[in-house]
Amino acid sequence: MADYNKWMNAKLYEAAGNLPGTALAENRKAFFGSILGTLNHLVVADTIWLKRFANHPAKHTALEPVIFTPSPKSLDQIMFADFSSLSQHRKWLDNIITEWSHELAESDLDHVLHYANTKGIAANKRFFSLLMHFFNHQTHHRGQITALFSQAGVDVGATDLLNLIPDESGA
Repeated sequence: MADYNKWMNAKLYEAAGNLPGTALAENRKAFFGSILGTLNHLVVADTIWLKRFANHPAKHTALEPVIFTPSPKSLDQIMFADFSSLSQHRKWLDNIITEWSHELAESDLDHVLHYANTKGIAANKRFFSLLMHFFNHQTHHRGQITALFSQAGVDVGATDLLNLIPDESGA
């Protein structure tokens, strides 16, 4: 899923890079307003979750850089108003996520992670389920972004995970 995440983000950011800043910031009435707002939301949410995941007792070293990043103040925070900085940060996060995915062991998945949500409500949830939510959340909002691109007349091409699953016809 980390590879799919990185691949899809690269596709979206390539498409976004071809739009003028006004089109990226235009309020298209999505949950987070604009394409830029939704891309920022994904960075915010990924940062929040990765900081929580860094508290896993396995202490995955790939997550160490995220520990020292500022914590977002709200889910709709614009962490990067300019697209170039947002794009650089997204690549940085995706590299961390990919590296971290290689560190994960099956035994890590059964751990119950204790954390508080953005409203301060305590939660105790199985790490595997949180990991599935982490990637599903990204897919959900990337689907919204592709719809926003469609409104802007941009086709990002194939987006299905199926495109990354190797053909096993020779096996």
